[in-house]
Amino acid sequence: MRIDEKAIGDLIDGITPWPQLKELMSEHKDEGRFRIYLAVRQSRVPWKERILLPLGEHLSVVEKGTERIVKCDCGHEFGDYRENWKLSALIYVRNTEEQLREIYPTGMGSDPAWMEIREFYCPGCGTQLEVEAVPPWYPIVFDFLPDIDAFYSEWLSDPPNLK
Repeated sequence: MRIDEKAIGDLIDGITPWPQLKELMSEHKDEGRFRIYLAVRQSRVPWKERILLPLGEHLSVVEKGTERIVKCDCGHEFGDYRENWKLSALIYVRNTEEQLREIYPTGMGSDPAWMEIREFYCPGCGTQLEVEAVPPWYPIVFDFLPDIDAFYSEWLSDPPNLK
């Protein structure tokens, strides 16, 4: 099945019917799928910097001049992609029984002495970008440090060529 911009848009929006979704997940991926995905993501943001790599549903590594930064769909910039963007996010920590009951039914949540829930929000638009469930003393997790040049040259056979 050849995938196009509409199919990628439906995937992003979560409206792809299950039979089609199952087929897309199971079959061999066509070579241009990532580029189509980037084009759809790019068409949905109000800014012009080129998306190099999506990091999450609303976060991307983008090319800004000669830099590569993490940027939210709203345009908020978190800084260099090699630094943990979460350290620049708004953070809400659920670490009491009362706070945990807001999301878990009584008796279904964790013990706040053993685990806390950290919610990371964009300071620009308030969108929730990530959630961590970790021991209270645990450092903020740096999820992913991509090798963008290797990804483009070795997997896509096309270096990203910064301006």
